[in-house]
Amino acid sequence: MTSSVPSLRIGNGYDIHRLVPGRPLILGGQQLEHPAGLGLDGHSDADVLVHAIMDALLGALSLGDIGKYFPPEDPQWKGADSLVLLEQVVALVKARGWCVVNVDAVLIAERPKLKPHIEAMRSAIALRIGVAPDQVGVKATTNEKLGPEGREEGISCQAVALLQAL
Repeated sequence: MTSSVPSLRIGNGYDIHRLVPGRPLILGGQQLEHPAGLGLDGHSDADVLVHAIMDALLGALSLGDIGKYFPPEDPQWKGADSLVLLEQVVALVKARGWCVVNVDAVLIAERPKLKPHIEAMRSAIALRIGVAPDQVGVKATTNEKLGPEGREEGISCQAVALLQAL
C-alpha cells in the first residue's frame, strides 16, 4: 500500500538581539518606537521576528542558519533590510522544490506594546514569503519581568515554519 500523505517539513527558529540606544527598533519590517528610545543592535536591521522565521525556513530543509548565508562579518549585509533577506531565503526554499505552508512566531518583549503592530507585521511578512496573511501567525508576550527580555536588555523571538514539497 502506498501512502498519499504529502511530503512535509517543519523547522524552528530563534533569535535574540540586545536593546541599545541609538538604533531603530524594527520588528516584522515595521519601525516602532520604544518608550526608552531603544532599538535592536545587530549587523543588519536586527529584526528578530524575521530572523527567527528565516532560521525556521532554513532549518526545515537542514540548510543551516542565516549566519551561513548572511554572515555578520560580511560588510554587504550591514544595515540590511531583513525582509529583503527573507525573500532570498524563500527563493532558496522554492529552488529546492518546497513551498511555505505557514509560519508562526512569538515575540518576547516587555515594551513597547506590540499588539497594535501585529497585523502590519503579518502583512509585510506574508507579502515577502508569497503567502496570504492568514498563513503568517505573529503573537507577542512579555516575560513577566524575568530574564533578559523582562529586564528590557533585549527582545527575542521563536518561530516555526511548515513546508510542503511542490
